[in-house]
Amino acid sequence: MTGDERRATQSLAGIFALRMLGLFLVLPVFMLEAARYPGGDDPALIGLAMGIYGLTQAVMQVPLGLASDRIGRKKVIVAGLVVFALGSMVAALAGSVHMLVAGRALQGAGAVSAAVTALLADLTRDEVRTKAMAAVGISIAGMFALSLVVAPPLAGAIHLSGLFWLTALLAVGGIVVVLRATPDEPARHKDEPRGRLQDVWLHPHLWRLDLGVFVLHTVQMSMWVVVPELLVGAGLPKAHHWQLYLPAVLASFVLMGGLFTLERRGYLRAVLRGGIALLLLVQLALLWLAPQAPGLWTMGWVMFFFFVAFNLIEASQPSLISRLAPANARGAALGVYNTLQSLGLFTGGALGGWLLKHGGYGAVLGGTSVLVALWLVLGWAQIVPATKR
Repeated sequence: MTGDERRATQSLAGIFALRMLGLFLVLPVFMLEAARYPGGDDPALIGLAMGIYGLTQAVMQVPLGLASDRIGRKKVIVAGLVVFALGSMVAALAGSVHMLVAGRALQGAGAVSAAVTALLADLTRDEVRTKAMAAVGISIAGMFALSLVVAPPLAGAIHLSGLFWLTALLAVGGIVVVLRATPDEPARHKDEPRGRLQDVWLHPHLWRLDLGVFVLHTVQMSMWVVVPELLVGAGLPKAHHWQLYLPAVLASFVLMGGLFTLERRGYLRAVLRGGIALLLLVQLALLWLAPQAPGLWTMGWVMFFFFVAFNLIEASQPSLISRLAPANARGAALGVYNTLQSLGLFTGGALGGWLLKHGGYGAVLGGTSVLVALWLVLGWAQIVPATKR
């Protein structure tokens, strides 16, 4: 990497890290902490509050991606982080679950993932882009691991409102990084033709990746509807959930190192299929174990394999999107991808909470297992070009 490419990678990975830490901090504790608010006796409403972030983010991903193609990436990123910070403040001041819904919805409207990823692609050459995208993936995974460790004790000390205030400060930190550390984006010619949104939606290979990321994040959010309660039922207080999460995450990183090497060598189809199949096995295992009140040792192994499957799939897809999409529509393509990702987060939270209310753990885990099974059928025949350098 050149000096500018290294600077771009580090600063944009830092922006992702700050923003995603703010998002991840509330996930492991949201279902338990929100139950203390007025309206917290309704798991469907709490699930909506958890997932509404994904819905508004999905609505804004494509418009902001298109805007970044036209008016510039950095302007869109700063504006989105301002909105995200305002939403965090609303959630911090919330006095009921309904206000949490409003705050989370405003948070999601600051949808800058597509613009950040597109800017990284703009500032790196093809031969180092996968490495740059991997650095972003590592930063996200690192923040996820950190949140699992610090969220339960932080929630005990500063409560859910304090976590949202911290999220607002992290968003402000992201704005500073954009303005002070991120290199300027490449100059654009006014007469340069722009890709059409319909070309992105109808791309013969991008839609498969878009569908996959929807299912993956539906399952992820549904897991956070179910797993915290399973751990409490197994006798692990919420302040100590990190003791199970952290070893599983760290061990999955070790295994991921070898598996991601296979992706770099051109075995992407095999890696994706293996990750989807492993995710299905995790869902089926939880479906079978949930009525039996699984012990902590068993839950530890289940979570380990879940993190392996999730990280394996999550790490391989954004760089493919940036390579498959035309440069003049890269923001739009990543916007569509992140739209489906966000819809998955909303679906997992809202539908997971509704299913938990009306059908219990079995309904949540059974429904997501069906989704993963359908994805596996499609993924088994999936043909993804440009897997080799």
